[in-house]
Amino acid sequence: MPRTLPWRRAPLVLVPGRPHLPRRVPEGTRAVVVGGGIAGISAAVVLAERGVRVTVLEAAEFLGGRLGAWSHTLPDGSAQVVEHGFHAFFRHYDTWRAILARVGTPLRPVVGYPVISRRWPAEDLGSLPAAPPLNLLALFARSPSLRLREIAGADAGLGLALLAHSPADTAARFDDLSAAEFLRGLGVSERAREMLFEAFARSFFCDQSGLSAAELVAMFHYYFLGNPAGIGFDAPAEDHRTAIWDPLAGYLRERGADLRLGVRVDGLDRVGSGWRVRSGSAPEEQHEAEHVVFALDPGGLRTLLARSPVAPDLARRAAALQLAPPFAVTRLWLDRPVRPDRAVFSAVSGEPTLDSVTVYSRLEGESARWAARTGGEILELHSYACTAPTAGEATRRMRAELAAIWPETAQAQVVDLVERSEATAPAFPPGSAGARPGVRTDAPGIRVAGDYVECPHPSGLMERAAMTGVLAANDVLGAVGAAPEEIRGIAERGLLAGLPVHRLQRRR
Repeated sequence: MPRTLPWRRAPLVLVPGRPHLPRRVPEGTRAVVVGGGIAGISAAVVLAERGVRVTVLEAAEFLGGRLGAWSHTLPDGSAQVVEHGFHAFFRHYDTWRAILARVGTPLRPVVGYPVISRRWPAEDLGSLPAAPPLNLLALFARSPSLRLREIAGADAGLGLALLAHSPADTAARFDDLSAAEFLRGLGVSERAREMLFEAFARSFFCDQSGLSAAELVAMFHYYFLGNPAGIGFDAPAEDHRTAIWDPLAGYLRERGADLRLGVRVDGLDRVGSGWRVRSGSAPEEQHEAEHVVFALDPGGLRTLLARSPVAPDLARRAAALQLAPPFAVTRLWLDRPVRPDRAVFSAVSGEPTLDSVTVYSRLEGESARWAARTGGEILELHSYACTAPTAGEATRRMRAELAAIWPETAQAQVVDLVERSEATAPAFPPGSAGARPGVRTDAPGIRVAGDYVECPHPSGLMERAAMTGVLAANDVLGAVGAAPEEIRGIAERGLLAGLPVHRLQRRR
């Protein structure tokens, strides 16, 4: 298994394309994809390109799942497209970027990656070198949170474990430990823990006590310590509907795919050697195919399998899935701008509710045009593992916390707002490694894709959704003798994998 190396900059080929096999599938091959988010659309794109007759069934009135976007009318009558929240398109998201490249989605660099706090000076992670371990050495050299006094009590064994990621060994050693326990055990100062570790850990929607330490180590490896592309990221130049979902919908329809929005699947039946996916009782609501890809959120998958007991092992794994606590997203249209030196995106550390703030009017075309026309600003506030009882209360708390960090927002008047709070993101609790569904299931012809699915290659968030979607498509292609889609990514083993770094860990 390849390991992270300082001179290895190009992505690795994780799944080769096998050009000796035919690209096109046999005539009449059919597939139903249930779910039109990143995972489902990634699967549908690959299948439709190869000649599969694809039907996509999406319960919402728009594509995208947690990356979805919809129209909103402001009080002045102008229209804006809003989304579930800001997403960073990291530069090592090779699978997801390959899907976006089909339609030429314009991505622009987001300058900087500051972590801000009212207690300590900001840290900027975006200016670090790309290649590990140079990025880690630069972080130690530059970060005021990693001075000698901040790390004097650190546990070297736990710290080096971040550089020694190996899937099986990391899971065996750390999956029964929570991320909170791991971070406390590191023994670094409160400042270092809050500014560098906890701000990163909360990005995965989970409270640290409900996140497996093995998953935390895996994500440190994937995003920072094993990632040759660096921790910098990009974002679409326009809203997600304009830049991503409308073009991908057109791309799929050009290749014969049938996209049905506002269609909720309520059952699945075995029909001969294939499946019937039911979205109602009428004939046009019966969708038959040899292959099915479930690309639902964990709750949707659990509910569907409870109604259709066709795959006992999959149903058992789905029933054990947990959702992360609610996340809250509030978009604010303000009557005045924030300071010009404010970063486009800032992670926030040390606040009870606010976890990040994005200046959308400096990021996205339509938002920038609104700000130029009105003299205002558009901000988006995020809270992960949010404890506020309502979206409105989350907004009130986040605004108050932001005012303490960015004082110029305290007197700003809100022209309009959109606020949401929902619990649809997956949790990765301690003890869950090996228990989640994989892409393949115990039911012939049924695959599962999503950011909660066990993936055989390093990945996270959007890239895990896209990668498992393409892996599901590849499993369909393999079943009919067609060549798989090539998949690229990073090495699964860290720089120190296989070395006895655990011997340096303190006994407790």
